[in-house]
Amino acid sequence: MNRREALSSVALLMGGTLIGMDALLQGCTSSPMKQVIFSADDIGFLDEIGDTIIPATDTPGAKAVKIGEFIASMVKDCYDDKQQEIFMDGMETFKKLCKERTGKPFIENTQAQRFEFLKTLDAEQKARSKNSPHYFRMMKELTLFGYFTSEIGATQALRYIETPGHYDGCLPYKKGDKAWAT
Repeated sequence: MNRREALSSVALLMGGTLIGMDALLQGCTSSPMKQVIFSADDIGFLDEIGDTIIPATDTPGAKAVKIGEFIASMVKDCYDDKQQEIFMDGMETFKKLCKERTGKPFIENTQAQRFEFLKTLDAEQKARSKNSPHYFRMMKELTLFGYFTSEIGATQALRYIETPGHYDGCLPYKKGDKAWAT
């Protein structure tokens, strides 16, 4: 028995106390999205992009949190068909542009060349209208979100106290301090 059936049964047992529960539950159905498939090469490619955006320094980089797997999961599970199409087409556009502009695939470039290429893509996406999503913005946002919500990002790149105690809205901040994760 799934959750919808269980709640419907409970509503009937309660003598209709939860009037409209069945109608409410019907609103929970979702239409199936087109299933996108990421290959192992795609995951590795996204890991490399993520690791260029957040490289390993004194803290682990995006590759350490398996950012490629996170991005693939988010695109498959959370993006609608149009966003999935923009992202998947964008990966191919990214590969093509990199080869045209640098003369070689992204993975074969040095870290400095990768960074410069990403800077040009970032400038291009910023110049676009806010209403038209750009694939690189999606990649960058998912990388940042995935990294800083991971255990490594929250506990090593940010300051983290599991149970901070009372609220103190006026903590001293010195330039260079890590941001708070909690």
